[in-house]
This record gives sequence, structure tokens and C-alpha cells, in this order.
Amino acid sequence: MSDNDSLQQIAHLRREYTKGGLRRSDLTEHPLPLFERWLAQACEAKLADPTAMVVATVDEYGQPYQRIVLLKHFDERGLVFYTNLGSRKAHHLENNPRVSLHFPWHMLDRQVMVQGSAERLSTLEVMKYFHSRPRDSQIGAWVSKQSSRISARGILESKFLELKQKFQQGEVPLPSFWGGYRVTIDQMEFWQGGEHRLHDRFLYQRDGGGWKIDRLAP
Repeated sequence: MSDNDSLQQIAHLRREYTKGGLRRSDLTEHPLPLFERWLAQACEAKLADPTAMVVATVDEYGQPYQRIVLLKHFDERGLVFYTNLGSRKAHHLENNPRVSLHFPWHMLDRQVMVQGSAERLSTLEVMKYFHSRPRDSQIGAWVSKQSSRISARGILESKFLELKQKFQQGEVPLPSFWGGYRVTIDQMEFWQGGEHRLHDRFLYQRDGGGWKIDRLAP
């Protein structure tokens, strides 16, 4: 098959979005109650990793990077995720706290996009979550110097076994290089797929102490 044949096949891949619409009457005054409802429905639909979100950051040269992390908490203060503080994303956020989040709930024909700023969580918040994780996940946090180059997976596995032996008694201590971020919400967009590509999009933007809501063309 030639490259042109492959491209032609990709160009014709499409489907209709028929899960239903999103009307202004469905909206809440603030975005978080609607987000909570959609997330609950994603969980009820048994989507794989419903809390998975794409986190986009920008380096010092303006180059954007994306990766998927898991949402671990949200409230009116923002959306929370955890990471290695030596990771690429953490270095980006030190220089530029502006961040974009994306929840791709394809099976429900839905997306949620968030724009805001990331701020470091307190040590107390991080410690509380860290010790709620499975023990092996706590040890795993010690193993990886995230985003650094390694020669083989065996290095990680041997280090994991070494630390599992070291921490076999008592609690696994919180690594000093492990933490979390809370993303404050400046904008949140809800996207519901529609037939004939007439999608429904509503954008919440902070407006003083409240929220301005606009419908966007698809």
C-alpha cells in the first residue's frame, strides 16, 4: 500500500456523534457542578481511566508539551494532580505556571478543556495523599527520576526491589522531590458532539466573582 493510499483511508475515517446535545438549560451557574456531573457519568459508563487528563505546558522556548496524568481531586479552588518535582512538566511550571487541561471522553462524545494557572500544593496536602497510595506506588515514586534518560528497564526494576527491601519496615517516607499542583480555573469549556458536525460548545470564563457563559460555534 502506498503512502497516498494510507492517507486516503485516514481521510475518510469519521463517524456521527449521536449521544445527545448540550443546551443552555443543561448548564449550571458555575462550571464545577457540571464537570462533576459529567465526570460521574464517565465513571458510570465505565470508561477506561475517566480521570485521565492531558496536561499541556510550555518550555522556555515556547515549545508546548503534552502528557496524560490522573486527576486526583477537585473543588472550587481547582483541579489537583501529583508528579515528580524534577519532571519536565514541573520545570516548565516553575518558569510558566500557565497550563491547559483536556479530558477526552470519546465514548460519550464529550470533551472538557480547562485553562488556568498551576500552584504547588503544601507539604501537608502532598503527604496526606502520598500515604493514601498503594505501598508499591509509594516505593515507585522513589525509583524514577522522571524524564531522565535510562539505558534499560532493568535499572528501574532492580532499584524498585532494592527500595522495597529498604522500606519493608514502617511507613515509606515522602520523597522530597515528589509533590503536586492545583490548577486554578480561569476558563472551562464543555464540548458535546453533535450530528453533522454541529457540536455544542459552552465556554465558562471568570467574570468578577461569577462566571460568564458563551456558546461557541463548532
